[in-house]
Amino acid sequence: MSGVQTVTVAVDDGDQRIDRWLRRMFPHVSQGRIEKMCRKGELRVDGGRVKAATRLIAGQTVRIPPLPDTDHAPAPPRDRISETDARFIRSCVIYRDDHVIALNKPPGLPVQGGSGQARHVDGLAEALMFGLDEKPRLVHRLDKDTSGVLLMARTRAVAAGLTASFRHRETRKIYWAAVAGVPHPKMGTIKYGLVKAPGHGKGGEGEKMHCVHPAEVDRTEGAKRATTDYAVLSAAGRRCAWMALIPVTGRTHQLRAHMAEIGHPIVGDGKYGGSGQDNLGDGWGAQLGGDISKKLHLHARTLMLEHPVTRARLHLTAPLPDHMTHTWDTFQWAASDVPEDPFDPEDMI
Repeated sequence: MSGVQTVTVAVDDGDQRIDRWLRRMFPHVSQGRIEKMCRKGELRVDGGRVKAATRLIAGQTVRIPPLPDTDHAPAPPRDRISETDARFIRSCVIYRDDHVIALNKPPGLPVQGGSGQARHVDGLAEALMFGLDEKPRLVHRLDKDTSGVLLMARTRAVAAGLTASFRHRETRKIYWAAVAGVPHPKMGTIKYGLVKAPGHGKGGEGEKMHCVHPAEVDRTEGAKRATTDYAVLSAAGRRCAWMALIPVTGRTHQLRAHMAEIGHPIVGDGKYGGSGQDNLGDGWGAQLGGDISKKLHLHARTLMLEHPVTRARLHLTAPLPDHMTHTWDTFQWAASDVPEDPFDPEDMI
C-alpha cells in the first residue's frame, strides 16, 4: 500500500473532472473505487469532500488516500490500431490545424466506447496525432447513428476552452434532417422539456427521452427544459421534408424526440418514429419505403465557432453520408438551392 499523497493540480489539468484526472495518474484505479473514496470522504480537494464529477481548478490541492501497490502498475499496452482503421479515421478529417481537428463522423460509428462497442472515435483517435505527443480529445458528442461535424481538441488546454464554448452555447450548430410529413408553420421553435425514461432490458436497453409540456417541466421530476429551432428547406409533396434544425439546448436525443413529438419523426428513427402506422401527423412513419434507406437521416451539417487560439471564425461543413445523399437525389434536393444558415435573415434567399 502507498501512503497518503498530496498533489497540486497543474495549470494544464484545470477544468477537468477529478475522476478522469485520477485515472490518468493511476490507470488501474477503477471508477467504482474512485466513487467509493468520494463517498467515504477519503478523496478531498483543499480539505473538502468532492464527487467524482467535481471539476478541478489549477492550484488546488488534492488529497489521495492510500492505494494498493497494483494501482501504481503501468497501464497495459493498448491494442494497436490497424492500418485499415487508421486510414479510415484519417479519411474522415475535414479540417486540421495545430489546435483542433474536425471529422465528418460517419453514421454507425460511436463517439465513445460502451456496452459492446469496441470500435469508436475515441479509440481510433491515436491515429489522429499527426506528430503531437497526445491524441486529440473529444469536446462534444454525436449519437452513434448521427453523422456530421465532430470537433476534437489537440491539447488539454484547447479542450478546456472548447468544452467551455459548448457549455456556454457559444457555438452554432445546424443539423440537416429528412422528416416524415411537412411541419406547419414552416419555421418555428419547439420547447417541450425532456425527461429520461428507463429502458426495459437488463442493462437499461431501450432507454429514451420523453417530452414534457413546457408548463409541466418544473413539476416533473428529472425533466429539463429543451429548445429546438426548425426550418423547412424543401418538401416532397406532403410526404417528406428537408429540415434545418438548431438544438438551442443540448439534451440527449433532443432533435429526434422533438420532431417525433410534433408528429414529424426523422426518417429512419425507429426509436422515436415507430412504424408507418404510428405517425399521427401526415400519416407517415419514420420509414418512407421504396429504396429510401432505413438508416437515420440526421446529419450535423455545420458548426460555427470562434477558434480557441487564433480567435478567427471557424465555419465547418460536412458532406452528407451516402444514404442521405441518395435520398436527397431521389427528391431532387440540392445544397445549392438553400441558404447556408436559414435562420439568418441576411442569408435568406
